[in-house]
Amino acid sequence: PLPGAAELAAALRDRVAERRKDEVDRGITLVGPHRDDLVLHLGPAPAKGYASHGESWSFALAVKLACFALLRNEGDDPILVLDDVFAELDAGRRSALAEVAGSAEQTLITAAVAEDVPAALRGTRVQVAAGTLAVLPRDGGDGDDGSTEVDGG
Repeated sequence: PLPGAAELAAALRDRVAERRKDEVDRGITLVGPHRDDLVLHLGPAPAKGYASHGESWSFALAVKLACFALLRNEGDDPILVLDDVFAELDAGRRSALAEVAGSAEQTLITAAVAEDVPAALRGTRVQVAAGTLAVLPRDGGDGDDGSTEVDGG
């Protein structure tokens, strides 16, 4: 059986206390969940080394969406950040992800190809090039017809 939350919290507190001096001496944290490895399985095999590229993407996206859902369930309103994920998804998965993203209070989406982003999620678009940020018009133009430029200085 897996340890409960109270046991895990106590073990973490003990380990932090044990390593406190080492952490101060080295100037880095040595203990905590950010130092753990996450091991995922695809059936009986570990995903690392066995999962295809698409399966690896699906795993990563599932973990991100699970974290998003967990924060929401705890009453927070997290910002959902999706970094060029739509290009890797088939139409069904794009649609499902668009539904989740559309329900978020705030979503930040990056895409190398604008058409990869489902139309329902195309809100304010910006283009970053050569240190300049340009807010693109809703019609998908490329800058001369009503766009606003901000110098990155």
